[in-house]
Amino acid sequence: MRTILCVCVYALAVLVLAPVLLVCFVFGLREPVAAIGKAALRLGRLILGLKVDVAGLERLDPKTPCIYMANHLSFLDGPILFAVIPRSVRVLLKKEVFRIPVIGQSMRFIGFVPVDRKGLKAGKRSIDRAVRLMADRGYSFLVFPEGTRSRDGRIRPFKRGGFFLALAGGSPIVPVTIRGSFDLMPRGRFFVKKGTVRIEFHEPVPVAGYRPETMSGLVDRVRDIIRSEGGEDKR
Repeated sequence: MRTILCVCVYALAVLVLAPVLLVCFVFGLREPVAAIGKAALRLGRLILGLKVDVAGLERLDPKTPCIYMANHLSFLDGPILFAVIPRSVRVLLKKEVFRIPVIGQSMRFIGFVPVDRKGLKAGKRSIDRAVRLMADRGYSFLVFPEGTRSRDGRIRPFKRGGFFLALAGGSPIVPVTIRGSFDLMPRGRFFVKKGTVRIEFHEPVPVAGYRPETMSGLVDRVRDIIRSEGGEDKR
């Protein structure tokens, strides 16, 4: 019931806010659109009965663009993290998500970057665009290096796209551990259970000294940090 109510509220909000979004699009007002999105996600959490415990925010430097990398247990992970990260953050997302009417256009407008996972050239274009946005607008980016949600609560092998982005931008990586979301909305489930999601932001990992040839060490380091704080919700 809560999930259906949340969908209905979001649909109504899109209709009500459409004129405001249109004005923002015309005048290039990206941050107000991002703020509206974060407010909508917090409202959604309230409707769904989700509590979020956040630790480690004091470890973040709000003036330094970085790459947030988190384990991916549930559809809930992206919306929750986007709402709780306290600076201008954007997301690398599979391109299919941008087909959602209004929401997809809004995400593209504020700087979310679509990723085509079927081709290396398309992936490189996405990384190049994200690097430009980090340099020009000071954005940070959120990446789920597993590439998709876990089917069993275990952490899957990490893909390297986000690490190429960190190296290209010279940006530190902030490992993020998510716990609890798998049980509330595992892959394949539409309805969301009430409960608590715990988010742990770890110390940023500098990328200085790493190169594409030595990236495997960086990948293992970030993955081990995420796992060390219980980043697997195994059934």
